[in-house]
Amino acid sequence: MTNETEDMTVREETAADATELAEHDRLTALEAELAEAKAAALYAQAETQNVRRRLEKDAQDARAYAATGFARDILSVADNLERALQAIPADLREDERFKGLVTGLEATGRELASVFERNGITKVEALGQKLDPNRHQAMIELPTADAEPGTIVQEMQAGYVLRDRLLRPSLVAVAKAAD
Repeated sequence: MTNETEDMTVREETAADATELAEHDRLTALEAELAEAKAAALYAQAETQNVRRRLEKDAQDARAYAATGFARDILSVADNLERALQAIPADLREDERFKGLVTGLEATGRELASVFERNGITKVEALGQKLDPNRHQAMIELPTADAEPGTIVQEMQAGYVLRDRLLRPSLVAVAKAAD
């Protein structure tokens, strides 16, 4: 009987060990699933945060640059006003009959410049600068000994930026070495 009791005890211990081993395996599997679920949740949270940031930046850019099309269109008005002011001869500027017209055109030019400034529209510096293909468009090269090659010596049309974005490049003449 002792053998039978020992066999039964060994079987019970083996069954208990097998149950313990199965529970341990199940616990390990559950821990792995939990770790996987935590990683997936963190990934989803990070992705959501990235999407939120991207949308906030897009909305901010949309507000900042919403008037880009209008700003480009109004630049031709500024160009024409500047040409009109430059076309008035000095003797007509002094003539009493035209003084009011000249004063009005100049006031309009100042107001337009003020509106540009308030809305973040600024002229691109060109004369005397090195040619920057991101801001200037070279139209011609002029041979000269007065300026270093690659330097802008004439501006044919002013360029403008809206905050940090180019609206229109400056059309320029660039110095080249004299022959």
